[in-house]
Amino acid sequence: MMNKALFLDRDGIINVDHGYVHKAEDFEFLEGIFELCQLAIDKGYQIFVITNQAGIARGYYDIATFEILSNWMVDEFSKHKVTITKVYFCPHHPTKGVNNFVMPCKCRKPEPGMINQAQKEYGITLADSIFIGDKVSDMQAADNAGIKSRILVDSRYTQESPTDNLEGVIRINELKQAIEYIV
Repeated sequence: MMNKALFLDRDGIINVDHGYVHKAEDFEFLEGIFELCQLAIDKGYQIFVITNQAGIARGYYDIATFEILSNWMVDEFSKHKVTITKVYFCPHHPTKGVNNFVMPCKCRKPEPGMINQAQKEYGITLADSIFIGDKVSDMQAADNAGIKSRILVDSRYTQESPTDNLEGVIRINELKQAIEYIV
């Protein structure tokens, strides 16, 4: 029995990236995300969210506020018959911020810490798993964890950072196109 996962970045993949989204009223689901996840579940994937939340280190919101929003988001998914197995988040920033979360860490993407934690906790076969993100650091985290199937959705971030070292990454223009790669 393969234990495979669909790993999703949050901002820019699950919801429109308005910048440091931390309230339900600012959380706008991206078109196609529920259908994508329903298909993945039908194909035997467990779904995990892997998100950097430097807004916590920067003092824009706290962990409790983040968890309230995450619980709301998971509930919204369940209304669409999608189970999110777990939301993993990194509250750190290596240099910027106002509290004790300002520190280098092993969880902030491109480090693979959150993916490795999911693998340990749920026995995920990373070689059979998929990561969808909108930043080069998402693809690097997936690669660092040993995930071969990596899908990069074009965003303002992919325009800003060099993408020439992304061998083996599938590039798509919008999230809805990812559906054909969920096999």
